[in-house]
Amino acid sequence: MNRRNIWIHITIAAIVITFAAVLGQLRNWESKLRSAKTVSGDRIMPKPLAPKRSTEAGQPEVLVKFRPEISLAEIKKLTAKNNDSVEDRIESVKGLTAIDDLDDAAAETIAAQYRAMSDLVIYAEPVQEIKFDDPTASVPSKTEPTETLPNDPMFKDQWALKNGGENGGKANADIGAIKAWLKTQGSSEVVVAVLDSGVDYTHPDLVSNMWMRPDKVPAYRDNELGNINDLHGFNAEGNQGDPMDDNGHGTHCAGIIGAEGDNNEGIAGINWNVEIMPLKFMGRGGFGTTKDAIEAINYAIDRKQNGVNVRVISASWGSTGYSKALEDAIRAAGEAGILFVAAAGNNGTSNDKSPHYPSNYNLPNLLSVASLDRTDSLSSFSNFGTKTVHIAAPGRDILSTWLGDDYREASGTSMATPYVAGTAALILSLEPKLSVEKLRERLLKSVDKVDYLSGKVESGGRLNAAKALGN
Repeated sequence: MNRRNIWIHITIAAIVITFAAVLGQLRNWESKLRSAKTVSGDRIMPKPLAPKRSTEAGQPEVLVKFRPEISLAEIKKLTAKNNDSVEDRIESVKGLTAIDDLDDAAAETIAAQYRAMSDLVIYAEPVQEIKFDDPTASVPSKTEPTETLPNDPMFKDQWALKNGGENGGKANADIGAIKAWLKTQGSSEVVVAVLDSGVDYTHPDLVSNMWMRPDKVPAYRDNELGNINDLHGFNAEGNQGDPMDDNGHGTHCAGIIGAEGDNNEGIAGINWNVEIMPLKFMGRGGFGTTKDAIEAINYAIDRKQNGVNVRVISASWGSTGYSKALEDAIRAAGEAGILFVAAAGNNGTSNDKSPHYPSNYNLPNLLSVASLDRTDSLSSFSNFGTKTVHIAAPGRDILSTWLGDDYREASGTSMATPYVAGTAALILSLEPKLSVEKLRERLLKSVDKVDYLSGKVESGGRLNAAKALGN
């Protein structure tokens, strides 16, 4: 064999050896890949590996109330075993825990898994979506101030506070605000929490009456959520302290309760002086969840326990879905001395037959509110029910504050609710020690009886602030 042929054979051998090595590595990779798969039906599916997303990537799917003897360490061990994580513990309701599933399973499936653990769990439910109806709005024209009334330029458009029969209304079909103000215009010692889409706390007609955390009150701390700078309130939607409204609904409700009165600006609230605490749990689109509502209520309870005089929560929203966890949170608020005022809903149906929540919870600290128009008639959209709706208040064509330093009219039981919450604050400005039960009773027993409401609401009447104050 000549020298040239030897080199040819050596080159061929090197190529064969290299090819064999590459082939062997490919087969090794194929073997490893095959071992990481299992067969499911006719499809080859990868084995479950590490969680697909971090605990921060999703919202909690379920609310689980564990039995009181079950420790947090045991709960965390159990949830980790199920590839779940503890998102938050609701301190005001012992054992109530928001749980995030890391496998993206259906919420009802996860809840059913926990309900099956009856020796450990009292109840488990999916987190539900909550919304309010989008208010219809129009910008009103300004009116001239009057000598005997507050000098707010738009006051004459506030028929709910003083109804002279204008625009097809019925004279005196209002809440008696003028007479009520002879006794009190409110007090900055009373805090009303607006549980909604937040509040524009820079609005010129609200800024003087917005709650700010006093220096003596420590910043809010939650074991799971961490430290929160709650200077202006609480944002459960983002688990942080800025409750600025980006929808408008919460700002509208806040103005009804406490737009500064007699300041030559816009409108007058029921309380010329009050402190409004924004609790944001709904976003720009007007949607929130039961979990976020519960966290916001838990925050209000914590602030009260730390010396903030939160006495009323105004809740202008709801759904047809029952939540035991939300009911427990509202009950805990009552035990802390907080009245919860809830909108009856805008479906034009009976809540006695088709429940609406939270207004249908049978709790000693809850008031459900229907809506009236300027003729003292039940609004066509308003829900009703002699067993489940307690009181009626103005709720149609209601003028109040809006985003962008603006003012708009809106309609709904959402608007009727803050009239009742605001009147409760007026009462408390004179009687700060009044219990929740007595406060609720006072509001119901001081109504103006309205024939049209007989058989429609429990009290058979319309809110009357003047009578509630003894005028």
